[in-house]
Amino acid sequence: MDVIDFLQTLFMTLYTFVLVIVSIYGFHRWALVFLYYRHRRRQTDPKGRFDELPCVTVQLPMYNEKYVAKRIIEKACQIDYPPEKLQIQVLDDSTDETAQIASAAAAKARGNGFNVEYIHRDNRIGFKSGAMENGLKTATGEFITIFDADFIPPTNALTRSIHYFTDPKVGVVQTRWEHLNRTDSMLTRTQAIFLDGHFVIEHVARNRSGRFMSFNGTAGTWRRQAIADAGGWQHDTLTEDMDLSYRAQLRGWKFVFLPQLTAPAELPSNIAAFKAQQHRWTKGGTQTALKLLPRIWLSKAPLKVKVEATFHLTGFAVHLLMVILVLMLFPAMHMRSLPWEAGTTWRTLFDLGIFSLATLSVSTFYVCSQFELFGTWRETLKFLPFVMALGVGVCISNAKAVLEAIFRRQSEFVRTPKFGAGVTDYNEHRCKDPLSKRKIDTVPYIEFAFGLYMATCAVLSATAFKSALVAPFLVIFAFGFLYVSVLSFQERFARTRMSHKPAGANEAVVEDVSVK
Repeated sequence: MDVIDFLQTLFMTLYTFVLVIVSIYGFHRWALVFLYYRHRRRQTDPKGRFDELPCVTVQLPMYNEKYVAKRIIEKACQIDYPPEKLQIQVLDDSTDETAQIASAAAAKARGNGFNVEYIHRDNRIGFKSGAMENGLKTATGEFITIFDADFIPPTNALTRSIHYFTDPKVGVVQTRWEHLNRTDSMLTRTQAIFLDGHFVIEHVARNRSGRFMSFNGTAGTWRRQAIADAGGWQHDTLTEDMDLSYRAQLRGWKFVFLPQLTAPAELPSNIAAFKAQQHRWTKGGTQTALKLLPRIWLSKAPLKVKVEATFHLTGFAVHLLMVILVLMLFPAMHMRSLPWEAGTTWRTLFDLGIFSLATLSVSTFYVCSQFELFGTWRETLKFLPFVMALGVGVCISNAKAVLEAIFRRQSEFVRTPKFGAGVTDYNEHRCKDPLSKRKIDTVPYIEFAFGLYMATCAVLSATAFKSALVAPFLVIFAFGFLYVSVLSFQERFARTRMSHKPAGANEAVVEDVSVK
């Protein structure tokens, strides 16, 4: 074997290795679906009921949330719980007019007899986790309920969940997220399907099969003792909720997930906000994996817990592997077309089988979640191409997040901007949001280049008999990269137009394609 043959063999071996690893994570979705259907009827009921309800502190962390700050304070005051047992903390790190809005809403609530404490910090040390940690200094509750500013707490949020804490081993009760703007656009519909899969399949499968699950940072209640016992809120990762969740469960605390109790919230309504949110979750998740996986494997936790925790915490690395796989695709296609190479047909069939099984596993995962929620799967099928395309399209931004975590590059907690219901001048608000004032992002250009690259590979694959069956998968990849990049350019163009719009003008701005 000469040097060229050796290098080609080495390249194809690496390509196959990356393809198999990515596919293993795809197959893991099937494992979660299996666990869900095996354990979904294992209902968790409270061990008893409190004779006297305990004191609860509701923490409302916020940062520059002027459109929803007043609403969340008012809704928190409507929670059905004895007023003398309920403390509400407004944890405000805002640097804009949110501070005045929230302070006024808190003062009004106090005037109506509610125990509302307004705490404003002049710094963002620790970001959200720092604000919640600071709030614990004056919190009076034995239990800490957390709602982000864009949520609408149900009035029965505590009466239906607090009695699970009669079990002294229960440290957290998590409720399921619902979506206020699910049907606003193709982007929000796709996000809703993503999150439904996480809450309906993943959480139920992990929680009811005795594996570790993660608190989602909001719409849930912590036992204060569990927070302290696990080491408190720490801010060396961007996913403080996941970090504390695993530390608490390693200490033996039990988590309870209540899929039947929901709290609606607002999904990111534009691609920039969605990508910023995904970037934060991906980077924070990777940071948590680097921080805690050694501790998990050295613990006395059961093997099934360790294995599932590894899949859960390292799953974010798939985005980086996907980028590597895409970059290797064209050379791999070329090498398989060389006339001297033996076994080309079998290798192509192997690729096709891996792509098909992995795609089918993802499709099954999301179809099952929608069927469990809405009792139908047909409506979901037409959105599956967008689900897969969006998942592919954001992998470059998320791969960047993984690399930042691996190389310990620090970054601030970038909030996901929310606008609330009834915002009539939505476009103007969106274009003036601080998230849109960040420096020029080169990621959309890379995404667009990847889209053209994948489109070229799809055309070449379709014209070659041995690889033609792989072409549909390449089309999905191309569409995903182009869809996300075009939406990013569209929003940038809208911001540019808005910045040059004369004062008082009210012209329309191009938005994401609606499917209302």
